[in-house]
Amino acid sequence: MSSIRLGSVASLVIAASFALGCSGQDPNRGQITGLVEVDGQPAAKGAIAFTPVDGNSPASGGDIVDGRYTVNAFTGPSKVAIRVPKVVGQRKLYDTPDSPIQSVMEESLPPQFNDETTLTYDVKPGPNEQNFSLKTK
Repeated sequence: MSSIRLGSVASLVIAASFALGCSGQDPNRGQITGLVEVDGQPAAKGAIAFTPVDGNSPASGGDIVDGRYTVNAFTGPSKVAIRVPKVVGQRKLYDTPDSPIQSVMEESLPPQFNDETTLTYDVKPGPNEQNFSLKTK
């Protein structure tokens, strides 16, 4: 085998070893997926955040779309905040007759699910699944 060919093979082996070594899961992060239901129905739109209780890692969050979410978060116990807005009215953007109309939104969930959350989840390395079934009253 020529030295050029041997060098190419060695390069491929090194690259493959590096790729395999890097493809493992980060032991400090977990991917959480799940369903958010509000009063028995999937939340149409919203947001979810996982904030580590140790205060040493940043919060991680994502969108809720058709009830489903996926978030990559740091491992360990986290507080979970969920927001699901609802339309409560409309208003003009400007005080003119041809002004565009904007929806007025309000949080549909009680504070114990967001601003004063009582929700927690212990994020494990790798894949996690956590569903939330919440009530507005």
